[in-house]
Amino acid sequence: MDNEFSSKVGVVLSAVGSAVGMANIWGFPYKFQAGGLVFLIFYILFAILFSYVGLSSEFAIGRMAQTGTLGAYEYAFNNGKANKKVGRNIGYIPLIGTFLIAVGYCVIVAYVLKGFFDSLTGDIFTMDASIWFDSFANYKYSVIIFHLIAIILTIITCLGGASSIERSNKIMMPVFFILFVILAIKVATLPKASTGYANMFKYDPSTLNLDTIIAAMGQAFFSLSITGSGMIVVGSYISKKEDIVSSSIHTGFFDTLSGVISSLVIIPAISVFNMQQVGGPSLLFVSLPTVLNNIKFGRIFAIFLYFAVICAGVSSLQNMFEVIAESITNRYKNLSRKTVFIVLGTIVFLLGINLETIDAFGPYMDIVSIYIIPIGASIGAITWFYVLKKDKLLDEINQSSKNNYSDKWYKMGKYLYVPLAIVLTLLALIFKMSF
Repeated sequence: MDNEFSSKVGVVLSAVGSAVGMANIWGFPYKFQAGGLVFLIFYILFAILFSYVGLSSEFAIGRMAQTGTLGAYEYAFNNGKANKKVGRNIGYIPLIGTFLIAVGYCVIVAYVLKGFFDSLTGDIFTMDASIWFDSFANYKYSVIIFHLIAIILTIITCLGGASSIERSNKIMMPVFFILFVILAIKVATLPKASTGYANMFKYDPSTLNLDTIIAAMGQAFFSLSITGSGMIVVGSYISKKEDIVSSSIHTGFFDTLSGVISSLVIIPAISVFNMQQVGGPSLLFVSLPTVLNNIKFGRIFAIFLYFAVICAGVSSLQNMFEVIAESITNRYKNLSRKTVFIVLGTIVFLLGINLETIDAFGPYMDIVSIYIIPIGASIGAITWFYVLKKDKLLDEINQSSKNNYSDKWYKMGKYLYVPLAIVLTLLALIFKMSF
């Protein structure tokens, strides 16, 4: 395949770029502080499992089918002697989930671009952080220019397919990690930062409960973007010479590292200023600006912070846009990538501008993340391990692998990974838990 990643570094950085997003930056620290060491231990265990089996299976089906979401499901059903009509259409469920997430995610990136711009001008520090956030989060069309910029940036970095995605992530992901490490070092120099570290890594027996375990499991699963859609297209660009399981494990490692580094910035900083720990947009647009406004060189670090988050946000949007565009152009051969991206960007923009206020954006993202994304994830897991032929999946997993993966790997996927994916879906649907 001509359109593929050039190296393992390109594979991992592109996959990490797809996975690292707001779940790592404002979701992981919030749950980490609440669950402490218990959360971290269970998160690592689940991240290992989901990387080893779940992520690698999505990479495998993508590389096997040499296409994205729609083509991958059709391939799996055709090669699993299942209903071909179902196989041709079932992929639309996770694909629609990706599209709907992209609509809302563009609003988040628009907010971050606003934060970056106001850090450059200094406007972010001319008023109380909550007033600054309210000045655009509660008014329609207040970030419309940044919204448009987010979409244009994403399309530009996607037009060249695997090569442009790989090149941009080779810049954006190292920048993200470097800037957050710099921020973490700065926070470590603050008085009483050790209190925050103590809260992070303390063992509290009361946190050893089902709520903490479920939070860790959900965070690990969806932080890796195993949604039955997004990582398939990454897999389709992986060379047959690459070890899929090794790339999956490395992706899981760096995705986990991003959450830990974000926590090393956020949790101690909030502890130093005795601020209430919050998750979601308030963490990034109220709590952290307040902290940065009270430390030396805070404006510079605010610029670092928002630029790093822009890198994470655009890299995630790349994956969402690419998944949709690749599926459409593969299914409808007469459409060009450029045309599809322009139409897609226009639709995402027109739908998203009515979600720019926080009271519209928040409920919308909850609906998508609770009712649609988990269903797509379960459909994917079931398809790879209960529809696709076992030998086909194992052959692809073992292609260029240093190790031999056989029944043990497959049974782990079929009897552990798939049930856990279904459990997360049921928790979301029945108890309306958003991960």
